[in-house]
Amino acid sequence: MPHSHHSHSGQFCKHASGLLEEVVREAVRKGFTMFGMTEHVPRYREVDLYPEETALSLDILSEQFHQFLGEAHRLKQAYASQISLLVGLETENITDIDLEKLESLLQRLGRRVEYVVGSVHHVNGIPIDFDLPTYQRALASFNDKLEEEREEALFSAYFDAQYEVMRRFKPEIIGHFDLCRLYQPSCKFGKYRSVWEKIERNVRFAVDYGALFEVNAAAFRKGWETAYPGEDIVEARFYATGLHHCIANNPPFKIIQRHGGRFALSDDSHGPHAIGLNYDRLPPYLQRVGIAELWYLVENNAPNIGGRYVKAVKLDGEWLDHKFWRQNPTR
Repeated sequence: MPHSHHSHSGQFCKHASGLLEEVVREAVRKGFTMFGMTEHVPRYREVDLYPEETALSLDILSEQFHQFLGEAHRLKQAYASQISLLVGLETENITDIDLEKLESLLQRLGRRVEYVVGSVHHVNGIPIDFDLPTYQRALASFNDKLEEEREEALFSAYFDAQYEVMRRFKPEIIGHFDLCRLYQPSCKFGKYRSVWEKIERNVRFAVDYGALFEVNAAAFRKGWETAYPGEDIVEARFYATGLHHCIANNPPFKIIQRHGGRFALSDDSHGPHAIGLNYDRLPPYLQRVGIAELWYLVENNAPNIGGRYVKAVKLDGEWLDHKFWRQNPTR
């Protein structure tokens, strides 16, 4: 303790900063005991490159990812006496091409990829977390819908894409579960029954195969008052044709906890400056939503359901009693 299962560096991600070794050194300095290095997988169409990547070819992007794996495994050995490092990747699901290529990539790489963060960043092929105008373009892409129906359509498409990532790859970590409302954090999913049904489907599926849901502190630096996922994910309140349907007394996160869901910490850092950023805001949030247990990944001798050699273990004792929180007091 503490842990982070999701990170990036400027060495291998153009919208991050710093060298991967600088990231690891900062994690050691701040007292992390487990840290996951999880670079984005390559993209396979030029149209999917971000503006800062336009000078790169697709081949260079692919080579960059393989260089990441080499450096990550070097650091894993070099810093083994100071910190437990795991080498993973973060998924994309822009089109079916990404899923097909990832399937082949995982088969080729075998145990060099120790775990997977299952994330979605696009809807209808358009980034939903790049900036507000691009998000609005993703909304507008549902041009067969009335304007008031487009939000529901975007959310539905996002959770369908998330489900497909889970179904095909069984990611050990479910990344930023509700990223689809990054630019409208006050929006309540429960007003759309169809969206809520997809959320519950995804939660059930992830729990059934043993995934961990990341409590992702990056939402705080994006202006949220909560981590991802937000509290209402599990309040199960529906609004339809003037009727307010509420499952009484559902505390926050009950939909995940009710199905036996487990939680892990992530900072989703994009450089050394963001290691553990806003972790001081996690204890009040975790207490408020009633999360009593935290889990993390460790290496394992036997393969899990995804064929990778890690497993989830529960942090012993009361997580809030750990010395990390005393060294890094909450605000």
